[in-house]
Amino acid sequence: MFSSSQNLGEDDMYNFSTNIAAPSLFGNNAPSTAFNAVGTSAGRNAPMSSMGRNAPGTRAGGLQSRAGLTTGQAGGGGEARPMTSVSGAGYKGNLKDNKSFDPLNIGKGPAPPLAEKADNSSEDKAKEMEKKVHRLIEASADAVVAKDMLRALEKAKEAGKAERALCKFRESHNLAEQINLDLTYAICFNLANAYYHNKMYEEALNTYQLIVKNKQYPQSGRLRVNMGNIYYEQKKYPQAIKMYRMALDQIPSTGKELRFRIFRNIGNAFVKLGQFQDAIESFDSVMAGSADIQTAFNLLLCLYARGDKEKMKRHFMKMLSIPIPGMTEDDEEKQSEEVDVATEKEDGLKEELAKRLDISNERIITAARLIAPLIDEKDDWEAGYKWIIDQLRQDYESVSSKFEIDLSMMYMKKRRFEDAITVLKAFERKDVSLRAIASTNLSFIYFLEGDYAQAEKHADIAIKSDRYNAKALVNKGNCLMVAGDHARAREMYLEAVGVEADCIEAIYNLGLVNLKLNNLHEAQSAFDKLHTSLSTMPEALYQLGSIYERSNTPEDLENAAKTFQLLLNKVPGDPNLCCKLGQIYEKLQDDNSACHWHTEAHRHYPVNLNVTSWLGVWYVKREMYEQAIEYFERAAQVQPSEIKWPLMVTSCYRRLGDFYKALELYQKIHEEHPDNIESLQYLEALCKDLGRSHEEYSKKLEKLRRSQPASAQAGVTRQNGATSAAPAPAAAPQRTERTGRPERTERTERPAPDRSAASRAMDEFTEQPAAGKSPMAAPKAGGSSNSNANRAPARGAKANDDEDDFGDMDVTSLLG
Repeated sequence: MFSSSQNLGEDDMYNFSTNIAAPSLFGNNAPSTAFNAVGTSAGRNAPMSSMGRNAPGTRAGGLQSRAGLTTGQAGGGGEARPMTSVSGAGYKGNLKDNKSFDPLNIGKGPAPPLAEKADNSSEDKAKEMEKKVHRLIEASADAVVAKDMLRALEKAKEAGKAERALCKFRESHNLAEQINLDLTYAICFNLANAYYHNKMYEEALNTYQLIVKNKQYPQSGRLRVNMGNIYYEQKKYPQAIKMYRMALDQIPSTGKELRFRIFRNIGNAFVKLGQFQDAIESFDSVMAGSADIQTAFNLLLCLYARGDKEKMKRHFMKMLSIPIPGMTEDDEEKQSEEVDVATEKEDGLKEELAKRLDISNERIITAARLIAPLIDEKDDWEAGYKWIIDQLRQDYESVSSKFEIDLSMMYMKKRRFEDAITVLKAFERKDVSLRAIASTNLSFIYFLEGDYAQAEKHADIAIKSDRYNAKALVNKGNCLMVAGDHARAREMYLEAVGVEADCIEAIYNLGLVNLKLNNLHEAQSAFDKLHTSLSTMPEALYQLGSIYERSNTPEDLENAAKTFQLLLNKVPGDPNLCCKLGQIYEKLQDDNSACHWHTEAHRHYPVNLNVTSWLGVWYVKREMYEQAIEYFERAAQVQPSEIKWPLMVTSCYRRLGDFYKALELYQKIHEEHPDNIESLQYLEALCKDLGRSHEEYSKKLEKLRRSQPASAQAGVTRQNGATSAAPAPAAAPQRTERTGRPERTERTERPAPDRSAASRAMDEFTEQPAAGKSPMAAPKAGGSSNSNANRAPARGAKANDDEDDFGDMDVTSLLG
């Protein structure tokens, strides 16, 4: 129930001190404000807002908002009708969400993800399929970069299938105008590239052919360069040249850089075909338009092949004038002096420029080494080297210094060591790195000359200049090894291997010094490592075989034989290796194999008397005198002044029973060596046996015996390499003393290394008396049961027991 309205005066209208309870639409229990609302023209109090909320108050008590005032009350307690069409400003005093005031939505954070379109139209599906194709192409390219070529090919094929499916989808949905020809081009090109990286050249060529024949691809002509590269790798150089020229026809003149690259490829193909004049023309085209170091180097090789000295000189000077992108030598020196730690970061550009500079310098010094011995008109190699050095000093000081070291090496090859030393000593005042190289070479030269003090001095200078110079450490170790300080030499070699793990000289010398120190296991490890890293080096295999041979156990001897046989595959026909194998198999008591390898050694080097005599004795031991005679005759041809070889031949004839031939040979030996007692003794005995006159030989023999005492006679004979003289045929007690051979013990004092099994067996064979008769004794008068009657018809007429047996012929003593 509403109370009656009260009219307030104008003076009290804004009186904030009044505290009159305002009537409420909801009764008298409504909350009171700090001041009464302004009355309406109808004399009623202003009702609440249409939202049924209290208006916000001011700090004095709260003036109700004028926004949202109603024009009256609806009858019967209905909803209030809005008084005006003007809405509120939007400020709310009691927010439902209890959020802070943020009109710019700063505190809301990132926007939520966009909702996917629910519309799956044909165009949208086509776009999604196209994105999938792009992803497959990128995956294939990434696999190529990662060197996973099989995966790259698989992804390229999947991309091709997906692209064909996309084209069919667009055609079936009337979207043929949206087919992307560039995408098809990319698919085919990527597939061909994948084929090429997988060495599937025919498939790659077919794919490229499909692209270049399609007129819709105007730039496809460039792909003929790729086809030419494939033909080049297949060594089909004429087809490669054809493709390169077809590519040139389709490339406009504006693409100069690409055209010059193709010209260089054409020149390389002509070089492979041996058509140097055509190659020179192609390279000249590149040099006239866009000269570079690689093309200049190739052109110089062609001129070298044609032998044009004057053009080589002119072109070398032109090669030196080509600008090389990168820092100059002054810039490098300044950079090395001014090192700023704060700015020491990886610089890809500087690294690339330094790499190109190193490659260019390497090409220049290689070209200089190639033409220097030839460019002089008088064929004076020294003048050619000096001309090259003068040209390099102008712009390439460091390259010139390196080339001076090459000049010193050439002096060494020509055995002009004094000139080499003079050149190398000039480096003592130059750069530290060059000084180290020069001192290393000087140490090497002095070591070869035997001046070990100077060699060690310059090795110390090189080590002082560069402690990590492996070759200088090797030279130092060599000097210590010659001086007998094997322990320190071993340390130097180990340090050199630590600096440069693949230093061949250090590893090999380390194995040798370990052999000197009797460290067989360490020596074997060093040579094993050397053989593993450099299997073409026969010295390592030889040392391994020698180490196995030193053990002398059957297992190690077998390993030594296998190692030497493996070495023979690398150096076939080496007689020393064959002889080594023969000695090893002799130790293993494999006589047949020993004879085989000695025979091989004799076949490859028939003048080795040790091998020849071994084979002769081996056949004598097996009573194969005909073969033994062949080897002893060859030895006599090699050493005609040595009397022991004819004596061994005659001994074999006596064993065969051919006494007439033996007598003839003994007479020939007596004519050549009239003072030889051995031949006279056999002549006397054979003449008695054959019933011939022997008084002349007996007188000569007696005269020689009187002139020489028996003891001195035996000693002189042994020194000359002949056998001991047979005793005089007069005393039976003398024969019994002879069977004991006391002088054999004296002969063992003479050095006789590596006597073969055949030799030892021959000693035993000749030293065993058999019923008072040696196997090699001359037959008595009257003969024996196994003698040939038609050869000695007078043998049966004599039956006396004259002491005419002149003793056996000790073949092994002759070999000693």
